[in-house]
Amino acid sequence: MQVETQLSGQIARYLDLATSEAKLTTANMANIDTPGYRTVGMDFAAEMREAMAGIEQGKAARPVHVTAVNGLVARPDGNNVSMDREGLKLAEAQLKFKTGVTLLRQEYQRVMDAIHADGK
Repeated sequence: MQVETQLSGQIARYLDLATSEAKLTTANMANIDTPGYRTVGMDFAAEMREAMAGIEQGKAARPVHVTAVNGLVARPDGNNVSMDREGLKLAEAQLKFKTGVTLLRQEYQRVMDAIHADGK
């Protein structure tokens, strides 16, 4: 039996987006020495708004929109990855993920409490 609420579905999408952000960041870090590599990222807030609208309309999750990150200083080889920036982005994605896991645990505990309330 699968128990899912609207909120748990929204949190699951939040976790998917946090994971996508972490993957983009680690890809940037992995390409620190690749000549000509340009940093990519996503607008987390915009992606979250799109995901929530999609859930409300019953649409399946879509891939995130990845864009080049502008305004970064490029090295002579054309690579513009900044380990400082990427380290901060990775820490931010990890915090988002931990927050999502905590919220999901609370939601499932709420559901379990509601199920067990009938037995009292």
